Amino acid sequence: MNKNIVVIGAGTMGNGIAHTFAQTGFKVNLVDVSQEALDRGIKTITTNLDRIIAKGNLTEEEKANTLANISTFTALEDAVKDADLIVEAATENIDLKLKIFQQMDAAAPADCILATNTSSISITKIASVTSRPEKVIGMHFMNPVPIMKLVEIIKGYSTSKETFSAIYEMSKTLGKVPVEVNDYPGFVANRILMPMINEAIYSLYEGVAGVEEIDTVMKLGMAHPMGPLQLADFIGLDVCLSIMNVLYDGFKNPKYAPCPLLVNMVTAKKLGVKSGEGFYDYSESKKAEKISKQFAK
Repeated sequence: MNKNIVVIGAGTMGNGIAHTFAQTGFKVNLVDVSQEALDRGIKTITTNLDRIIAKGNLTEEEKANTLANISTFTALEDAVKDADLIVEAATENIDLKLKIFQQMDAAAPADCILATNTSSISITKIASVTSRPEKVIGMHFMNPVPIMKLVEIIKGYSTSKETFSAIYEMSKTLGKVPVEVNDYPGFVANRILMPMINEAIYSLYEGVAGVEEIDTVMKLGMAHPMGPLQLADFIGLDVCLSIMNVLYDGFKNPKYAPCPLLVNMVTAKKLGVKSGEGFYDYSESKKAEKISKQFAK
């Protein structure tokens, strides 16, 4: 495979994927609907590269080369015309993803592989709206992408051995550890993680313990680096709800039913870090309060 990569979506996952490919030496076209979103994505990549430099793991020259490898586009058709691989990293919404894949399929070269970073949506269903289902595959990166080693490589029903092998080997080129996964709701990571988060929310909902107490038990008792409620805030409660709904719809099993508290919080737009409030408060006033307490000490 050549080195012309397109990443659709400049948000948290998209800019992380673009960063990772570009730092490895691939030419990357980063696509989003607005220049403002693209500018934010490039700013995030630049900040993350500076963090790596500060740790002594990257030079200023390597940073400059990484940024030079990334071009930005607002027109998908222009970005994908010479693509060898497209990685879609748009919002976790089935209708949006199907629409993007139809556009990608129509505009990309016939031999281009179409990958999705979906964390739960069926690869087979996504592939069904294209004329090349054998070239559609899942590449589920973990957040933060430049740091986390795992990539779930998800085969759809029609994904060819050649497509799987190409993406599996490319993932290793990126310094990642690819894991082969079959196409069932939630794959492996979220089939296990999301019910755990949902159960933590149920524990809060039913009054078993408070937010910090639940997270402390899982951090100190199970050696998790972050408690499940705090992790849910960072993922986004709307994303958690979406994945739970995919699991529930896919398995028709009550154990995957989203907790009513999760549903209510999403309805109230308490989505976690992105909205400034979830199970924890991330508002500017809360940050100022923390700073004043630190100075008071």
